[in-house]
Amino acid sequence: MNNNFRMVAKTLFGFEEILAKELRNLGAGNVKIGTRNVSFEGDTGFMYKANLCLRTAIKIIKPIHSFTVRNENELYKKIYAMPWAEYLSVDTSFAIDTTVNSDHFSHSLYVSQKAKDAIVDKFRDMDGKRPNVDVKFPDMRINIHIYKEHCNVSLDSSGRSLHHRGYRTATNIAPINEVLAAGLLLLSGWEGQSDFLDPMCGSGTFLTEAAMIACNIPANINRKEFAFEKWEDFDEELFEKIVAVSLRKTREFHHQIIGYDKAPSAVRKATENIENANLSEYITVERKNFFDSEKPIEGPLHMVFNPPYGERLNLDMEDFYAAIGDTLKQSYPGTDAWFITSNMQALKFVGLRPSRKIKVYNSHLESRLVKYVMYEGSKKAKYQRKE
Repeated sequence: MNNNFRMVAKTLFGFEEILAKELRNLGAGNVKIGTRNVSFEGDTGFMYKANLCLRTAIKIIKPIHSFTVRNENELYKKIYAMPWAEYLSVDTSFAIDTTVNSDHFSHSLYVSQKAKDAIVDKFRDMDGKRPNVDVKFPDMRINIHIYKEHCNVSLDSSGRSLHHRGYRTATNIAPINEVLAAGLLLLSGWEGQSDFLDPMCGSGTFLTEAAMIACNIPANINRKEFAFEKWEDFDEELFEKIVAVSLRKTREFHHQIIGYDKAPSAVRKATENIENANLSEYITVERKNFFDSEKPIEGPLHMVFNPPYGERLNLDMEDFYAAIGDTLKQSYPGTDAWFITSNMQALKFVGLRPSRKIKVYNSHLESRLVKYVMYEGSKKAKYQRKE
């Protein structure tokens, strides 16, 4: 008997193809790419596995009903008519998250309030009692998405965004989102095939995500809770089996992962986060200024980092980015160097010709993930000349 159902994995702009590949590799069926989301099919066990293992998903939601809606009274009636007793009880607290892109509705909070009234009234009419709303720690999180006249109602199986991996307790200024870091690493082609360096490692997010990719460790193994664990039909035995099987698929990593930062506080925070993720045996963090450094190993080196964009730090960005280019040219032969920036003007001062430019977003900032191939020997001079 086929117990598969449709789900939607939400993601960041530009990561749709990677997420679809991740889903196919995990065994998802009927994978379809949308905008900032990928839909797929699987059973309850696969829903658990998707939450545990996907690196580039922000949330996994389970659609339960869809309908057309043109006004608030119609919304109330159609939400009220849904079989809520299948998903909630009067003892279940809930919260509603709403996204609206419609001429008929302008305020997502108002839609959430109207939907909440419909659900509460339904239980009061059936049982004489009503479930409580708990915005911070609900037992059930409901997702409503209205686009034009089409309304989708879904159950949020993740809860807090899946970028909350559970290992990062210490952060610096402008820490990179864990899902963004994992997606950038996968876009760069990182699979654990060589030594790795983040020369501006901050709180160590790239280092930790790189190690988890290299060792095939489930992305959210350190997370304390998923929303589906509070669902009435949660199968704890099945979930524990999914965790055990996923952990058996980890692999050894035979290279080095190295992080530099010139700030002692950053080195401390990165070290703490890496210890939280149980990855200290794979990662070395050193206090070092990238601009005074040299390539630390022989052979190929994969470099990914997140330099300042000038949003929060008072730096001369033109000089800073020129120094990045000079350091790569002079000290890092045989390196594939990738970094993300939203500062397109400063990027011109790197003085190297990027071999790749990929449009991504860091929060609200339109950015570019750029790649510079630093050749050994004479090729360096031949191919890295400024345009």
